[in-house]
Amino acid sequence: MSTRIQLVAGSLVGVALSVLPITGAIAADTTIKLGNTAPYSGPASAYGTVARAEAAYFQMINDQGGINGRKIDFQTLDDGYSAPKTVEQTRKLVEQDEVLAMFSSVGTAPNISVQKYLNGKHVPQIFVSSGATRWNDPKQFPWTVGFNPTYELEGRLYAQYVLKTKPDAKIAVITPNEDAGKDYLRGFKAGLGERVNQLVSETTYQTADPTIDSQMVTMRESGADVFFAEATPKFAAQAIRKAAEMGWKPLIILPTVSNSVSAVLEPAGLQNTVGVVTGLYLKDPNDARWAADPGVKDFLAWMKKYQPNASTGDLFNAQGYTVAQVMVEVLKNCKDDVSRENIIKQSTTLNSLALPLLLPGIKVQNDPSDVTPIRQIQMARFDGKTWALFGDILGDK
Repeated sequence: MSTRIQLVAGSLVGVALSVLPITGAIAADTTIKLGNTAPYSGPASAYGTVARAEAAYFQMINDQGGINGRKIDFQTLDDGYSAPKTVEQTRKLVEQDEVLAMFSSVGTAPNISVQKYLNGKHVPQIFVSSGATRWNDPKQFPWTVGFNPTYELEGRLYAQYVLKTKPDAKIAVITPNEDAGKDYLRGFKAGLGERVNQLVSETTYQTADPTIDSQMVTMRESGADVFFAEATPKFAAQAIRKAAEMGWKPLIILPTVSNSVSAVLEPAGLQNTVGVVTGLYLKDPNDARWAADPGVKDFLAWMKKYQPNASTGDLFNAQGYTVAQVMVEVLKNCKDDVSRENIIKQSTTLNSLALPLLLPGIKVQNDPSDVTPIRQIQMARFDGKTWALFGDILGDK
């Protein structure tokens, strides 16, 4: 049975993007119903790409016959990156639509707002699209599993990179005034260790702010020559552009959550982004080094067929594609026992899973006591066209 992606205009609750069978609902014994919330609108709407890619990947799986005889019914709702809206939409998905699990919902604050609710109801909250440290707390939240490298780990690795390459650096950091920013900053300071006094400017922003221009002026005036722009895509692009406008030329570091070429670097002006560094765990499909790579070729063919109007330069498409592949692997491993308990079991016992878009040497690996699946990154520098990898794989084995 084929599927379609349908945009349904709602009332005040926004827009729902659903992958549903054309002929209506599938009987419970022949479907696997997954729920998701993502910001298709609002200040973090760039992240909606992740869920669109997941919907398209599941559409391909359904076109191929599904998983163990079952089709995936993926229901994703717009929450505008607003925690109260996330609560409303998640409750609808769980209580009215009766989804089996919440999969890859986007954002730290939105997911925090429903974490206790989902764990209290024993509804899997799996492969959360965020790197907050709290997703790796199986004792307190046994029904939650993250996906991204934790922000603390990532922040620590960036600080260590700065000290190694610019030992006398004066560093400025901007973070969102929420848990994600606090995690990144905690890790970054831990990485600086005894040299934390080289952090000469710390500032924050609210996700609802129109710009971060005043914070940028403050950081420039601090004399910093390294700038960790730990910001969501809209503000990361603003930061790079504003730095160029002011003639401030620090080494700019972007987090993994904001290193998309089409969603961040292009809006910032590619001429302003040469030399920006980041951490990657996914291949950049537009990087010439992967031109002959079978996994990248398959991805580009999938994009052409299932997402013909989406950008191959948006790494959020590669992210959604990869997370969906992990979900498919989990469901395959569930075999005939597609229960919530078995979904959590299979989601927390991933053993060295190699996926086509993960960088060589990086695998999906977790266990019930340490559930974060991705624990490594490799540094990359933007050359004006693509991310050029350098150095070794960094992080936890």
